[in-house]
Amino acid sequence: MTEHYIFREARIQDIPEIGRIFDDAVDRMLAEGKKQWTENYPTEIHALADMNRHHGYVLELNGKVMAYGAVIFTGETVYAELRGEWMSDAPYVVIHRLAVAMDAQRRGIARRFFAAVENLAISKSIGSFRVDTNFDNERMIHLLESLDFEYCGKVTYESGDRLAFEKLI
Repeated sequence: MTEHYIFREARIQDIPEIGRIFDDAVDRMLAEGKKQWTENYPTEIHALADMNRHHGYVLELNGKVMAYGAVIFTGETVYAELRGEWMSDAPYVVIHRLAVAMDAQRRGIARRFFAAVENLAISKSIGSFRVDTNFDNERMIHLLESLDFEYCGKVTYESGDRLAFEKLI
């Protein structure tokens, strides 16, 4: 069977699947002792809020949602307080709340999601891509490094510090 990927804005009917993806990701992180996500974050409520702002995106494969992320072109407030130095002062895209379905792990889905966001940014003449993650999210850090993101410093949210990365596109 040919794999047919579609990157698109999330729809209200995607919410149950997004919720399942979040629940599985939170369970996995908590089981691994990671501190970035909690039983209360992220949830379907966060995805609905993203969708209301046209920030919610999914990557589907053959009609099944495999990943969800908030794709934001309007900036991230805490990024103005970076302890470090960004590579660029240009407008940027940022991903938050990226999660991949449990049955899609280790299949390059997150990498495809990043590529789709990068293509969307290029189509909007955006030349910078920023992401932050927790210090103990080794999978995301490895992915970012493999995609040529550069570590730029730390940002602080109410929940704690995050490592901040940027890639010029």
